[in-house]
Amino acid sequence: MEVNFLDELLLEAEVKEEEQTEAYFDLLLLQIKQLTKQIEYNFSQSEKECSMINSFVLHKNAQLQEKIRWLEMKLEAFIKEKKEKTIALPNGTLKMHKKPDRVEIEDLELFLKKAKPEMLTIIPEQVKPDMNKIKTYIKTKPVPPGIKVIEGKEEFSYKLREESEEENGRTKETGVRAEQDSELRAVV
Repeated sequence: MEVNFLDELLLEAEVKEEEQTEAYFDLLLLQIKQLTKQIEYNFSQSEKECSMINSFVLHKNAQLQEKIRWLEMKLEAFIKEKKEKTIALPNGTLKMHKKPDRVEIEDLELFLKKAKPEMLTIIPEQVKPDMNKIKTYIKTKPVPPGIKVIEGKEEFSYKLREESEEENGRTKETGVRAEQDSELRAVV
């Protein structure tokens, strides 16, 4: 009988050990679950914080862009008041120039019916308008039907001198008006 009693004790001890082992591994699973939730929370928080930072930067840069536009308007008014095409200043160059006229085909079929050969470029089995030839043609002759002339507008631009320019004498083209440089606003 003692053997059975010992066997029972051993079996009971093994069952308790197995239960404790299962409880231990269940605890490991619980820890993994909690850590996974913490990772998800961290990513969620970082996205919210990045969004807040991006919104702040976009707002701040929009204010700076508005200030740049205001300063550009002052520069444009100055060069117009001086009635000069180019003004060189220590920190950059102001320019006022007229953009060339543009030609736009409004009705291709109508234009091709009335077009002169000097206004076309003929590619075998393909006929298409040659915008440069059309521009040259309409400088001395009436505008053919199907063509719309879009008059070039005066455009203001400026160049800023970089710190290192004084060494090599080159300038960096800053551009024409800040609203054309919308990439400055797209921060992230």
